[in-house]
Amino acid sequence: MITRHTCPNGVRVVLEKIPTVRSVAIGVWIGTGSRFEVPENNGVSHFLEHMFFKGTETRSAREIAESFDSIGGQVNAFTSKEYTCYYAKVLDTHAPRALNVLSDMFFNSAFDEQELLKEKNVVLEEIKMYEDTPDDIVHDLLSRASFHQHSLGYPILGTENTLNTFTGQTLRNYMKDYYTPENVVVSVAGNVEESFIKEIEDLFGSYSGSRMASSLQAPVFHSQKIARKKETEQAHLCLGFPGLSLKDPDTYSLIVLNNIFGSSMSSRLFQEVREQRGLAYSVFSYHSAYKDNGLFTIYGGTAPNQLDELYDTVTMIVNDLQDNGITDKELVNSKEQIKGSLMLSLESTNSRMSRNGKNELILNYHRSLDEMVQLIDGVTKETVDSLIEKIFSKECSASLVSPAGELPKGLQ
Repeated sequence: MITRHTCPNGVRVVLEKIPTVRSVAIGVWIGTGSRFEVPENNGVSHFLEHMFFKGTETRSAREIAESFDSIGGQVNAFTSKEYTCYYAKVLDTHAPRALNVLSDMFFNSAFDEQELLKEKNVVLEEIKMYEDTPDDIVHDLLSRASFHQHSLGYPILGTENTLNTFTGQTLRNYMKDYYTPENVVVSVAGNVEESFIKEIEDLFGSYSGSRMASSLQAPVFHSQKIARKKETEQAHLCLGFPGLSLKDPDTYSLIVLNNIFGSSMSSRLFQEVREQRGLAYSVFSYHSAYKDNGLFTIYGGTAPNQLDELYDTVTMIVNDLQDNGITDKELVNSKEQIKGSLMLSLESTNSRMSRNGKNELILNYHRSLDEMVQLIDGVTKETVDSLIEKIFSKECSASLVSPAGELPKGLQ
């Protein structure tokens, strides 16, 4: 049972009581990420996330870590393109303590200049590590190719140049603009009573902030191709197609399509590229949904001399889908697989906290398990085939990281 509550200042709380577990997951969700940045402050959302762990007015960075380690809990955070989350998972008896530390990080982070300098170096090493991981870089390059100069194409980590400009005041100004009460959701899932909402309101329910006018501009999909030359053992290729927004009514048809196309071991992509032809170890597809658009991505890593064959094989699979659609057997199997995965994912308090937090923050509504199963069951061969035509009829965007830095012949 999900309980929703809005504090007097606009902070939203969503609590799901799960009496059959002994853990509690608490997440503080903020509706900002790299999409809300400009070229001059790209990476500030992610850097701010790091600095929340570097000490408050009353706790050092070590004391924050020990607050959770000493009770066997976990604390972490992540930044995406449209939201940031700080979260903890602890035993139910330690939920009030975890909430208290998270609120201290949220409201009282010191942004000490010495800690800023050290953490800039840490994030710089993270950027370098990312550069050493070509199968990560290639996805960032695809975002840039697909969204061109729109902020959805910015790297979440930012760049060395932007990172060096950040100060404590940069972070405070950014928080003032985006960490406003209406932009914050506290999501809790686990063995916790509804009275816990009062504890959340006591900590988060009275701070103030001016509500920013939303200035999001929907990006236009670009069929751009970006290739980077890099000494790697494999050629890493991504193809992108226009996807769907988070609220699109065809979302569940797309989940079924992606499952059939490339997100499972029985998918056409995995079976043809890896099992039948042995062209790749890692090959898959996925869909990224944003507030007003989305991106359908196909990835494969292969030996440089097999790049053309990999691209031709993926193209053949796409063409066959366009010409013949999906089969009845694929539809039935895919729907059952998705329902099974959905139910298994809900066994974790972390995943329930995440699902509820994102739904409240971005969609502002929550579907029950029965409703979601009903929507999956409602997907038909016709809705999926129609989506295939809608997505794959456009020319794709592409990104490549390889020793030669030359796109497959079919993309040149």
